[in-house]
Amino acid sequence: MKKWSSAWTRMALSYGSIVIIIVLLVCSFFYIYFSRSYNEELQNKNQLILDNTVRTIEETVLQRVQQIYLDLSLDKSADIRLFAKPSAQSSLDSVIDLQELLKSKVAGNSDLIQSIHLYYPKQNIMLSSLYGLRYNADQGEGAASYADWLGSMRTSRQNSLWTSTRKVPLDIFSSLADDNGNALFTYAHSYPIQSSGKTGDVIIAIDVKESAVSNIIENMMPSQFTSTFIVNPSGRTISNAHKILLGQKGGYDASITKALASGSPKGSFDDKIGDTPFVVSYQTLPATGWTIYSAMPASYYYEQSIMVQKLILGICLIAIVIGLALSAVLVKANYRPIKRLVDRIRDTSGPVPNHIKNEYRLIDHSFIQLSNKVSNLEETLLANSPAIKHKAVLKLLLGGNNQSQWAEELPALGIAQQYNNYCCLLLSTGAAHTGLSPDNQPAILSRLIHGLESLSLKDSRLIAEELPDKKLAVILCTDMASEAHLDKLTQLLLSEAREHLHPDIRLSSGCWVQDLADVHRSFNEAQALMKYAYFLPELDILKDSSILQREHNLDEIPQAMLAKFRDKLHARQTEEAVATAQQLIDKMRQGPYPADYCHFMLANLVFIYSDVVKNVRYKHPLQFGHPDLYHEYINLHNILTYREWLVESVTAFIEQTEKRNSERAVSTIELAKQYIEENLAEDLSLEAVAAKVFISPKYMSKLFKEELSVTYTEYITSRRMERAKELIENNNMTVERIASSVGYGTTAYFIKRFKEVYGCTPGHYLRNIASAGLPEPDLKVRKVTG
Repeated sequence: MKKWSSAWTRMALSYGSIVIIIVLLVCSFFYIYFSRSYNEELQNKNQLILDNTVRTIEETVLQRVQQIYLDLSLDKSADIRLFAKPSAQSSLDSVIDLQELLKSKVAGNSDLIQSIHLYYPKQNIMLSSLYGLRYNADQGEGAASYADWLGSMRTSRQNSLWTSTRKVPLDIFSSLADDNGNALFTYAHSYPIQSSGKTGDVIIAIDVKESAVSNIIENMMPSQFTSTFIVNPSGRTISNAHKILLGQKGGYDASITKALASGSPKGSFDDKIGDTPFVVSYQTLPATGWTIYSAMPASYYYEQSIMVQKLILGICLIAIVIGLALSAVLVKANYRPIKRLVDRIRDTSGPVPNHIKNEYRLIDHSFIQLSNKVSNLEETLLANSPAIKHKAVLKLLLGGNNQSQWAEELPALGIAQQYNNYCCLLLSTGAAHTGLSPDNQPAILSRLIHGLESLSLKDSRLIAEELPDKKLAVILCTDMASEAHLDKLTQLLLSEAREHLHPDIRLSSGCWVQDLADVHRSFNEAQALMKYAYFLPELDILKDSSILQREHNLDEIPQAMLAKFRDKLHARQTEEAVATAQQLIDKMRQGPYPADYCHFMLANLVFIYSDVVKNVRYKHPLQFGHPDLYHEYINLHNILTYREWLVESVTAFIEQTEKRNSERAVSTIELAKQYIEENLAEDLSLEAVAAKVFISPKYMSKLFKEELSVTYTEYITSRRMERAKELIENNNMTVERIASSVGYGTTAYFIKRFKEVYGCTPGHYLRNIASAGLPEPDLKVRKVTG
């Protein structure tokens, strides 16, 4: 194959071209989009900065000044209306207190205000934190520095005003301005609050430093500080970086006039100032009615845009490089499976024909050969259709595909179309219990399946298949879902199955479903119902869905019943053990318990029975050829058979055990007596000793009475007393230790029993032995009961 016509070369050229075209298109789009939107973004950003600046000025300067006025108005420490009261005489102390209040407010806000004045229009008196007390306040040299607000408020019908900016005087007695560029503007408000300037008793005037506003503008808009102004509605400058222009109209008059004439509280527009294009933004300060005006050269935005364009170009080049690198990786990755496929074809097909120029033609040639082989395999698949159908049915019952996937697999199921309704029926073929030989059973089931699928049913079709657990699943596909139709079909299936196999076959039916993909739901319900066939052998057909309510029940059979069954087996009480087992079986048949739980309880009964059998070393007769009771149990095909087997087995076990025990009675008595002699200090209750020699307490009591002519209790008491007497005679032990050594927990009870048996207390008996020269007393054992 030629190098330049190979698949690798073509893939590399294709990927490289696609990468370059896509990158160029994307970068072109971003170039056009960002060139336009970036300018808008910068303008929006500039407007946002202006919004934040206005809000900061409002909150930190204007609202704060208004709050100072409110604090003074509401302050009760000094009388603001001191000179406005016609009948009152103003004492020097009152004046001093009021001035001190003004000075304290100025000192507390020195970063914001220069001074505070109280002017009494009717008396023409002014008390100032800066000028002190002035009579005829509107006269004199210093009056010019506050004449703007004083004159305006005298005649104003409003209750407040903000003045234009003015220069700070050199001193309190001069009207000449300071050359340092310091400036003030005044907030004046009448008092009382609701009165106008014309009718108010007092005018409170607060001189605000213009630097407080300009510092905010400089901090928040450093790059635009020199071209940002605050102007009043007449166009005069309130705040300006160029202090010399304060209170005047600057070189931006036309733009400022345009912004003021717009009538909008904020906005932006393009304008030419001189020969330079600018982008102008403005916004109104709500508290004063002033407008903040900012002009930014348009070149600023273009410079930023050029940076973005360079950035996009750089990204474009990087993207091309990365794209080509990724293309090389993808070419290598995508060519690898092609190369492996080509190598595999060469290994299996031999030399490449001369007319094949590249890998694609070789693959195409191989597929043609492969299709010829596939055609030959179709006949083989037809021969294996039963196995394919078996797999498809199992997959359907387990819920393997969705509806669209099953539509493609209808031929594998042996049906030509989809039906409106489906129902799954389950037949227990009784494979474990039938008398059919293993060689004949597959052939008989195959004939039964073929017969069922060959039945001619109107608008219906049957699909039958043997399951791994030897049950027979039958899927009814029909266009008419009716219970009568289903009942008729189940009777037909049951009769056919019993005819071919045996009469003990049972049948369960699941719910109706509308989609083939949901058949597994019907199958699961039929399976769940079939579990109850073991407990309801009187029902040939299980279709009552109410039975399934038992599956979700969490009730349990009391464990005390199992314990009672175990106790009755140990006690060899045949009737009671059988009655307890019968009661348990009736609860399982009639109660709301799940089938799996009931099987668990039946197995527990068998295990309990098996443990008892093993404990007494009883060799159980084989019924089904298995030495294990559990294997006998699992071969029982319903609970009635189980009950018969359990009753017969338990009865035979107890009878054989009792018979064997009678033959071993003598040896058992000897074992019991030996154990008693060796363990007089231990628990020698009838139950404890009977358990040690593997017989029931009742039977052991009977043996003692028959073999020794004494009761068990009498024998134990006599042996303990004999041992106690020996210990008293031969050992230097206290009465307490002797009582403990022969199994008595309390000394008092031991003494009582000893006296009942020998007629004297242990102490008296001990003293008689210890007395020198005295013969041992003649003690005769009395018969003591209890």
